[in-house]
Amino acid sequence: MPDYYIAELISLLFMAFALGMDAFSVSLGLGMQRLRLKRIAFIGLIIGLFHIIMPFAGIILGQVISTQIGNFTTVAGGLLLFGIGAQMLFSAFNHNAKKIIQPIGIGLFFLAFSVSIDSFSVGLSLGISGVKTALALFLFGALSTALSWAGMLLGRKVHGLLGAYSEILGGSILCGFGLLLLFG
Repeated sequence: MPDYYIAELISLLFMAFALGMDAFSVSLGLGMQRLRLKRIAFIGLIIGLFHIIMPFAGIILGQVISTQIGNFTTVAGGLLLFGIGAQMLFSAFNHNAKKIIQPIGIGLFFLAFSVSIDSFSVGLSLGISGVKTALALFLFGALSTALSWAGMLLGRKVHGLLGAYSEILGGSILCGFGLLLLFG
């Protein structure tokens, strides 16, 4: 295997890990909601799928769409994550409040979209650079799925240690990550 391919594989692995860390951070907060293992598996797969779809869309539209769209998607993702986290915080203090956004149905798709939005921008740049598309998409999906599962399982363990405060911590993590996307 020539050195060029090894260097490209290593750089794609680092990029996939960096993109998957978003999913890990958010999944850590989600895991504190006492999710069942089957639900954790499904959420991780959906997040991984979105980490394939979003950069693929970015690669396809890379030559057509301007870089301004990438900035808008980051803002939208940050607002979604902050909103989900704020709702978790509110429901932690108000026990009668019904959870508005949960990782089921359309809420799961909003969540997966918000954590994979940065991979759309990465896809825009990858479309221009001519990287091996199939390999990049596979690595993005696989690592984000694995990191999502790890985050939710770790969050599930931490929930047992923190008890009632775990939902506050989980909401704070989501809000913080949303603010990081908006202002970081």
